[in-house]
Amino acid sequence: MNYQRSASSTVALSALAERVFELLDNPAFLGAHMEEPSVMMLGASMKYDLDEAEGRSVGSVIRMRGSILGLALSVEEVVTERHPPLSKTWETRGTVRLLVIGSYRMGFRISPARSVCSLNVRIEYNLPTRLPDRLLGRLLGGFYANWCVTKMTAGAIAHFRSVQSTP
Repeated sequence: MNYQRSASSTVALSALAERVFELLDNPAFLGAHMEEPSVMMLGASMKYDLDEAEGRSVGSVIRMRGSILGLALSVEEVVTERHPPLSKTWETRGTVRLLVIGSYRMGFRISPARSVCSLNVRIEYNLPTRLPDRLLGRLLGGFYANWCVTKMTAGAIAHFRSVQSTP
């Protein structure tokens, strides 16, 4: 599928690539920002439903459901690539019911260098197909996509900072 828009966030982490991959391979960690009500989610939150592989193998299915302002939201993702400890990609399938973005492909890449590594989290996405949501997407899709990838990299920074400061 061709995606019209994208956002990414890159950070340096004082951690081995294997440790970073292990953390980010967990959809619950990566999506923690979606499970907490926030301004960017207009006070809503999403709940995860993972398959037996818990989103940690190619073909694994991850479902998210929630509601915002009385509207039901849902999306189903499938892991399409997984190359420990360097990268993972997943994308939506079926009907995507979100407000400001439509179908998307998301993933991360880790570039190791001794005891540090570079982490890049990216999303490529289309606007929603329904007209009211499409208009919202034009206005807010970029903000939301940037917020999402930044929350993921910030979570990794916070995790490895707290791990480093633990005696």
